[in-house]
Amino acid sequence: MTTYHEATSVTPLGEGKYAARLAEEYSFGEAVNGGYLMGVLLRAAVAESPHAHPLTTAASFLRPGQPGPAEIVVETRKTGRTAATSRVSLTQHGRPIVDAMVTTGTLDPASEPAYQGARPAMPPVEECRPSGHDTSGFVAQVDMRFDPAVMGWLDGEPSGRPEMRAYFRLADGADPDPYVLAIALDALVPVVANTGHTGWSPTVDLTWHLRALPAPGWLTVHGSGRLVRDGWNDEDVEIWDSAGTLVAQSRQLARTARARTRK
Repeated sequence: MTTYHEATSVTPLGEGKYAARLAEEYSFGEAVNGGYLMGVLLRAAVAESPHAHPLTTAASFLRPGQPGPAEIVVETRKTGRTAATSRVSLTQHGRPIVDAMVTTGTLDPASEPAYQGARPAMPPVEECRPSGHDTSGFVAQVDMRFDPAVMGWLDGEPSGRPEMRAYFRLADGADPDPYVLAIALDALVPVVANTGHTGWSPTVDLTWHLRALPAPGWLTVHGSGRLVRDGWNDEDVEIWDSAGTLVAQSRQLARTARARTRK
């Protein structure tokens, strides 16, 4: 099995260019998961930066990524003592797939928050519902345990609220780091499933912030939305680590799958 670390690795080609091979294991059908694509982009962004961590990423998803070779180009926009900003583009066969602005910095793992809001409640992991037993594709690469309260859509009884909650870890057992957070932010079932809109909900734009370096163990991923309208929906995600620290936040705009009605 290809580990996530191996699957997101990049090879320097010089002058801010990198080669990558997008792994089929992180795809749904023919399309590669968007969070995985961000993980690949961020490897190149950090490799070109004097700083150690991707602090904030604003990504536009232009086309679905496909398994196979890809190229990343990193264009430095500003370099400072505490932060550096770059434009990072991923292409395949000469066509742009993802364009992103990435700001890097270096976080102190020993720092403590001056203020942190309350962590949302979740049932114990042993009371949560596994994501599935697929032996190939994205589902096989992650271990997710969903809060039963948000899984009524599977039985044709959605809660009516755009929400989703789950525990997350990689199937290969690797401890979480900023690149793992990138895929975890885009790993949930789309929150609009609980409004009856099940199916592919492709991300158009996603912005996320690294708030702290995660502790080993399960991540807790909470997703919610505010508006589903005209074929579009928003999705806000928070990730909390096993120590109860808020480690990542994101907001995305996505196309909404067509609502399905019960017969």
